[in-house]
Amino acid sequence: MTNAAQPLTDRPDPAVIAAQNDAFRKLACLGIAPEAPIQGRMHVTRSLMEAGDGFMAEAVKATGTFETFEPENDPEGWHDFGAVEIRGETVFWKIDLYEADSDFRYGSEAPDNPETTMRVLTIMMARDW
Repeated sequence: MTNAAQPLTDRPDPAVIAAQNDAFRKLACLGIAPEAPIQGRMHVTRSLMEAGDGFMAEAVKATGTFETFEPENDPEGWHDFGAVEIRGETVFWKIDLYEADSDFRYGSEAPDNPETTMRVLTIMMARDW
């Protein structure tokens, strides 16, 4: 008799979440429409807005084009965090997943379901973290 580990079927598929997060980042930051609707909003911190001289636009574009996901910076495989360098400054971005009708109070119960999940992309200076 072998004891083969059985996959947990009630766990969301990281590849599905990663694809949805990537599509939402590209929509929010680059204006590239996804194949299917994805609910969400983007926020930037005050220090990013006040950086001036096109810095925020560069940070938003770099966030939208980010593709360097590795086990060290993406342990769950969700593509929900990244860091980019803009003019020698580190900028972080983070996607949080909420229940769509919870007023951002509760994490998404089915983060791989875009109909019930609201994404919030926050872009900030690393020093704001």
